[in-house]
Amino acid sequence: MIYTTLLNIAIFQGLVLGLVILKSSLFNSNSNKYLAYLLFALSILLLNHVLELEGAYNPYPFLRFMDDIEWAFLLPAFLFLFVINRIDDAVKSKQKSYLCFIPFAYSAVLNIACDFDHIAGIYKIPESAINLINILSLIHLFLAITFIPFLLIYSYFMIRHLKEPQEKKWIIALVTIVSSLLFAWLITALAGLFLDYDISATMSALALCATFIMHWTAYIGIYKYRLAKNRNAVYNFLNNNSTISYPNLQIVQNSTPEEYKESITADNLYFQKLELLCKEQHIYTDSTLNREKVAEKLGISAGYVSQIVNAVTGDNFANYINQYRVEAVKEMISNSEYENYNLLAMGLESGFTSKTTFYKAFKKITGQTPNEYKNTSK
Repeated sequence: MIYTTLLNIAIFQGLVLGLVILKSSLFNSNSNKYLAYLLFALSILLLNHVLELEGAYNPYPFLRFMDDIEWAFLLPAFLFLFVINRIDDAVKSKQKSYLCFIPFAYSAVLNIACDFDHIAGIYKIPESAINLINILSLIHLFLAITFIPFLLIYSYFMIRHLKEPQEKKWIIALVTIVSSLLFAWLITALAGLFLDYDISATMSALALCATFIMHWTAYIGIYKYRLAKNRNAVYNFLNNNSTISYPNLQIVQNSTPEEYKESITADNLYFQKLELLCKEQHIYTDSTLNREKVAEKLGISAGYVSQIVNAVTGDNFANYINQYRVEAVKEMISNSEYENYNLLAMGLESGFTSKTTFYKAFKKITGQTPNEYKNTSK
């Protein structure tokens, strides 16, 4: 009773935390959505285990389709996609993401087809069909013992492309925990298959370990990503989804959205990361740079990027980026290495897309045209 209660709590926590990640403006990004999907897949695995323990498949056979699918194939796929979507576009573009789901799709089709074996006593199945299913099952086994380890190891390999040390540290921890669970599950399943070993007790222990991933991710979500500090996203999420509550989030109930906005200061974690991206990586030189690209690099939503920039600088995102571009042009003007560059070339080199936008932004920020500034700086 206590055991199933613990599993049910973990299932509920995984589903709710996944919804928080998908709905919250603080979390909403291409990379974090795969973390949410990972939690959903893990929750379904635990739910299957609970249904099996409770014997729910016999009175409710329509639920058996959940047990027919190897949801474990989704865990390394979502984990890998979470990792590669946190790295730069040059590396990410080389990955064929859809290939990650081929083993899962193959497993789902095969396992559903194999259900026909259960009615062999009623309807005669041709021997050739049974032989084909056996061959396909061997391929399924081969995929399990190659795909899962390969994708987990490859995820470790891709982590090296992450730039931010603190981010890299917690992602390594996440990959290590999930990998350990999956390797233990795979070894246990193989032992039960080839050694006729009763794996029920071991699988129950692994299910209990899986609940740790739910609690640990919730902890990291709150303290690593500072959900409790950046409360605006949580406030909006809970007010838009009043039927869902998440007791672990510390929220001041009598505060208003304006107060949340005022709480964002220059020491905000994401604003500091944005400043580093501009000052050290010079992302503003990308003429196609927009809120969505910056949001993806920071692991937050485009709306939250605008909110942070507006709260800290009192200006919008476009003007914030243009200030860095104008400063870059001013440095070029004073640098003898660029004396052969005309002003428009300097502007385009700094990330402006046209002469009009360059001159307009320069005049707005400095009060002078680029020509006037160049003449007065001599």
